[in-house]
Amino acid sequence: MTWIVLTVFSAFFLGIYEVTKKQALRDNAVWLVLLFGTFSSAIIFIPLVLLSKWGSINDSSLFFVPVITLREHLLILLKTAIVLTSWIFSYFSLKHLPLTIASPIRATAPVWTLLGALIIYKERLTPMQWTGLLLTFLFFYLFSVAGSREGISFKNNRWIWFAILGTLFASASALFDKFLIRSVDRMAVQAYFSIYQVLLLAPLVFVIRKTMTNPLPFIWRWSVPLIGVFLVIADFLYFYALDFEDSLISVVSIMRRGSVIVSFVFGALLFREKNITRKAFLLAGILAGLIILILG
Repeated sequence: MTWIVLTVFSAFFLGIYEVTKKQALRDNAVWLVLLFGTFSSAIIFIPLVLLSKWGSINDSSLFFVPVITLREHLLILLKTAIVLTSWIFSYFSLKHLPLTIASPIRATAPVWTLLGALIIYKERLTPMQWTGLLLTFLFFYLFSVAGSREGISFKNNRWIWFAILGTLFASASALFDKFLIRSVDRMAVQAYFSIYQVLLLAPLVFVIRKTMTNPLPFIWRWSVPLIGVFLVIADFLYFYALDFEDSLISVVSIMRRGSVIVSFVFGALLFREKNITRKAFLLAGILAGLIILILG
């Protein structure tokens, strides 16, 4: 059951990744945090790409990055654009929202992915899956009521809508991954995705910062480069777990959603956020709905 251990650690590092983002974004320039966070991911993979090309890493290694076609590069580039759009929305929302509200919104991503699969791939839901879907939406609505107790309106707060848009684009990326991973090597996807992030972001951030009248100064923290490091570790462990023949994608998906528990707990302890007991109950309802949905 090595793949279960890998998935547990993947979920843990994914949760730490969310906490690290929150810490890095506090009173900081969002665009530059995003750029430098992605830059640290690229630094990890550039040597692997070069060493694989030069033959220093053989094709039997877990860290081997194969040569891919132009078409495959373009597909990864498209995935990168979708994910970066998601991150732009989610980074801005995470800066302005409590982590104990932003993380549960993010946790609903499988619901939107499933709805997309219904439309795009013509998938059908079982009665059990419909139950899980409705339960998730019910507790998501109750979460919006809880947010209003902190003065955060799910209807009128633009950062809530940024969080939702970030989640929707993340779901679009997951739908695209379903096609991409079938045709492109997983290490190639992870490596070139990390590199293309910087290539797309750098000119965009440069132009935006130049046109801003009073850009917020960038504050260096070690949490900034650690954003990319923790994400790389979480994704690598996730893809490695899926490589095992006896791994169950439904179980992996459920366990990976457990990352929200890590970020929620740290949000409560480190950032001393409000109404933790109520939000923990509602989060449990969302997770229960997701478990029913995935197992169904």
